[in-house]
Amino acid sequence: MSTTTTRREKAPDTRGPVRKLLTSFGFQIIAALVLGVVAGLIAVNLGASATNPTVLSDTLGKIGSSYVTLLKAAVVPLIFTAIVASISNLRRVQNAARLAGQTILWFAITAFIAVVIGIVLGLVIQPGARAGQDLETGDPYAVGTWWNFLLGLIPQNFLGLSVSSSFDAETSVVTSGVGFNILQVIVVAAVVGIAALKAGKKAEPFLAFTESLLKVIQRVLWWIIRIAPIGTFGLIGSAVVQYGWDKLASLAWFAGAVYIGLALVIFVVYPILVKTHGLSIKQYFSGVWPAVQLGFVSRSSIGTLPLTERVTERNLGVPRAYASFAVPLGATTKMDGCAAIYPAIAAIFVAQFFGVDLNFFQYLLIVIVSVVGSAATAGTTGAVVMLTLTLSTLGLPLEGVGLLLAIDPILDMGRTAVNVAGQALVPTIVAKREGILDLDLYNAPREGLPFAEDLDDSDDADKEDAAHAALADAKHEAAEAAAEAEKAAEEADAAEPASTR
Repeated sequence: MSTTTTRREKAPDTRGPVRKLLTSFGFQIIAALVLGVVAGLIAVNLGASATNPTVLSDTLGKIGSSYVTLLKAAVVPLIFTAIVASISNLRRVQNAARLAGQTILWFAITAFIAVVIGIVLGLVIQPGARAGQDLETGDPYAVGTWWNFLLGLIPQNFLGLSVSSSFDAETSVVTSGVGFNILQVIVVAAVVGIAALKAGKKAEPFLAFTESLLKVIQRVLWWIIRIAPIGTFGLIGSAVVQYGWDKLASLAWFAGAVYIGLALVIFVVYPILVKTHGLSIKQYFSGVWPAVQLGFVSRSSIGTLPLTERVTERNLGVPRAYASFAVPLGATTKMDGCAAIYPAIAAIFVAQFFGVDLNFFQYLLIVIVSVVGSAATAGTTGAVVMLTLTLSTLGLPLEGVGLLLAIDPILDMGRTAVNVAGQALVPTIVAKREGILDLDLYNAPREGLPFAEDLDDSDDADKEDAAHAALADAKHEAAEAAAEAEKAAEEADAAEPASTR
């Protein structure tokens, strides 16, 4: 059964085919990717390198880093408000506990499939045995252990804020930086959201303010998303200069194994899951693709969160009350690319490179760490933390992390794209299984930008949410009534004397 709602009729699109193409978000991203590669290659041919920047390469780097800075600036307020609002939205959803349980279960199921694929590819392709022995070992900038992970969950302050300072002896200059522990922000937001639910009516003003603040932050992020093609141009061009194609040579087998694994998950596993639930594969990909593209470029599930949530609601037909819970949860814990495929293949690579034989128990540990520890990535570019967590659990040399740092940004693009695709897939599957998916919207033609400002701030959006909620309530009550009637009939049948049957 599908839910249907009445929507406003859209004005006919009078744009010509050329204008439609030029204003297409997907086309703009692809064009920016191509132009970025071309600009990067031009910079390299003009003598630019990671150690010898030129005006062009420096410009590309500043464009890309400025866009990433804009995304990061909105991460903390977005995480806090999104998680608090998503937890509070559960009060509007019938059978919320069941939906939450189903969501987490499917997160685990898809993560298990992904990590098994990673292990199989690592054993078949043998990337560590094929790697060049002249690899340079970098210094891991983050080390993950279970103790560090667990201790990192304890908030040091309300915002998970930390301040670090460094002194340059040559210039006698002290520089300070402010950082946020994303895991602590998630914990604080989750506790606040649960406490607000427990507080009941007295917390309504706070929840209303949080939801309003989330709308404001999302509006700012829509503006940032609109300039994503510009950021894409700078990021890709700078990546060509900084990392080049030569660094991939010694790690080509490893990079190939990772991208094969990512491709198998997003183009084989996900379509199979979509098809087995009676949904169109084409509609799934056309619906989720804008968010996948942005995730590929931004390398941040959190930065892509507003667009992921929007396509999940508007393109895939997941009710807003449920999507606003499931998608933010997925953006912080659902990491099939960063926390499943990548650490599995990377751990096997390190073991093979250093000549360490893994036993069955250690392979089992890789599965457990990947399924349970994915929250360590926290929706940011933190797969290195997940890898060090895996290596330390297996007792493998942490120096192996440094071997892979050179090409990590290149791999992170594909990892994040898969993460985002999975973060939209699971709510869609759960909504379909629970009978609350809007199939008319799922199967509708894809028109316009997925983040167009047409319904979010209008009364129609509230009416649409109310219609979803009312229909869900009616279905739930009907199901309960049918179950009670069936139970009463069974009891009456059981109580009837055998002689009268």
